[in-house]
Amino acid sequence: MSIRPGFLRSLLSLLAITMLTTFTAAGAAPLPGSLYSGLHWRLIGPFRAGRVIAVAGVPGHPARFYFGAVGGGVWETNDAGRTWTPIFDKEPIASIGAIAVAPSDSNVIYVGSGEADMRSSVSYGNGMYVSRDAGRTWTHIGLTDTQQIGAILVDPQDANTVYVAALGHAYGANAERGVFKTTDGGRTWKKVLYKNADTGAIALAFGGNARTVYAALWQTRRPPWSVYPPSNGPGSGLYKSTDGGETWTPITGHGFPSAGLGRIGIAVSPSHPQIVYANVDAKEGGLYKSTDGGTNWTRVSSDPRIWARWWYFGGVTVDPTNPDTVYICDTGAYRSTDGGRTFVPFHSAPGGDDYHIMWIDPGNTAHMMLGVDQGAIVSVNGGRTWSSWYNQPTGQFYHVVTDHRFPYWVYGAQQDSLALRIPSRTDYGDTNAGITFMDFRPFAPGGESDYIAPDPLNPRYVFGATIVRPFDGDMTRFDTKTKQDQDVSPTLEYPGIYRSTWTLPVLFSPRDPHVLYTSNQVLFRTDDGGNHWTKISPDLSRPDPGVPPNLDPATAADSAVAGPRRGVIYTIAPSPLVDGEIWAGTDDGLIWLTRDE
Repeated sequence: MSIRPGFLRSLLSLLAITMLTTFTAAGAAPLPGSLYSGLHWRLIGPFRAGRVIAVAGVPGHPARFYFGAVGGGVWETNDAGRTWTPIFDKEPIASIGAIAVAPSDSNVIYVGSGEADMRSSVSYGNGMYVSRDAGRTWTHIGLTDTQQIGAILVDPQDANTVYVAALGHAYGANAERGVFKTTDGGRTWKKVLYKNADTGAIALAFGGNARTVYAALWQTRRPPWSVYPPSNGPGSGLYKSTDGGETWTPITGHGFPSAGLGRIGIAVSPSHPQIVYANVDAKEGGLYKSTDGGTNWTRVSSDPRIWARWWYFGGVTVDPTNPDTVYICDTGAYRSTDGGRTFVPFHSAPGGDDYHIMWIDPGNTAHMMLGVDQGAIVSVNGGRTWSSWYNQPTGQFYHVVTDHRFPYWVYGAQQDSLALRIPSRTDYGDTNAGITFMDFRPFAPGGESDYIAPDPLNPRYVFGATIVRPFDGDMTRFDTKTKQDQDVSPTLEYPGIYRSTWTLPVLFSPRDPHVLYTSNQVLFRTDDGGNHWTKISPDLSRPDPGVPPNLDPATAADSAVAGPRRGVIYTIAPSPLVDGEIWAGTDDGLIWLTRDE
């Protein structure tokens, strides 16, 4: 009997992993590296993109574009999005918050690391990078402690003069936030706009020349009790400089909102720079417009589609040749042709949900690019058709698990794209060609963020928590043969008020393959596939965890809305060695142990 090379590689990999797991669990000494030194990483996909909030094209080069993934580095295309090449993999950071190509020298590319969209799971960066050879090599150029960078502006005439909007730490105060400027390509930086250690910068725009700069500050913090919106604080606001960032004037009054200010997106018309748009998260939020360079403002639209959940978005773009054509990125991409008074959908699913940023070629407005939760897409015909997002292996997976069949399958829940299962070897053609898109199988359990648990006794059935608004964390059992999804939630058997969060544990016991555990603030157990459940713990969260000391006063005040008791069981670890022994951890800081299940 002949054995295909791909099958043999799968067998060796599985045996090595099993040996490592078994010996480590038994408490033996670590295995010598020679036993598994022949194993190598391989890409198994999926070629389905993840979240992108940083995009840039190259004027005069209609096929060259760049994007930065929030968890996958920087990528380049030279064929308008047909294929993408990673160009940042040698750097020690993967999260990209902003990218800019120098208008005066397209070989110079600046990258700000650390996404600044402030969602409940956010990856941080380690400052700024520059490439002076179109992305072949990179140099780290400081601002190491900024963590989240929202925008980069490069002087149109000088590739060494750059402004950076640094939002700063998502979870605590820090001084390296605000607007920074360099005039020597990043060798030195000057903090030119700073409010306080709780307020960072999120957006920048030139006002017709390199001396006029608009900047949006945002006081915000990611609290532990909120799945969706972070806080807004009194440091938020819009500022303008007319002397290259040496001095700044706050934009207040004259029609601009002041109550409840949060994130602000800014866009200046390149063809009429006195026309400025600001999409504002505020008590009276919406799109505001100035026709005199930011002195006087008019609220031109309060359409909730263009500023709902504005803390997560922020993209405002004006057509380079027409000041009345405005694009807003939100849950879809919207376009106005009447100066922002009315909007119609420009692009939405299929092809993406949650749009973040848009770039339009100033020399040819038919060339454009969008950054979406489903990757980066390019159009060369004004948005009539777009490149695919099924060619970027940048999806973010919250959890990964394998089943017990042979060859085994790998399961994971992808941010904003639901869950996938992928075989560890292909069933189509030459195994040396690798796993292809034909091998991927989307399915329901796990949603976009939760745990997945294949049945150890029968991989036909897969369990997973599936977040359903408003985050009730239902459990489903999926039959991969019939494609039926059954609700087997323990809360059906134990009605009540249960807390949840963005991702909750679901896992089988390593001692008894019949036993499945899941949790919210209490721990549940089933041994018959979810047909019946037993509640095996009380509420393990703190009655009142208090307010973490790293929060600013504005965020701390929001804790009263969340209530005193707000924790959940965030992780479960049944012992692989001892019957009845289970460890559990809550997201308000407690570790629990039971020895009798």
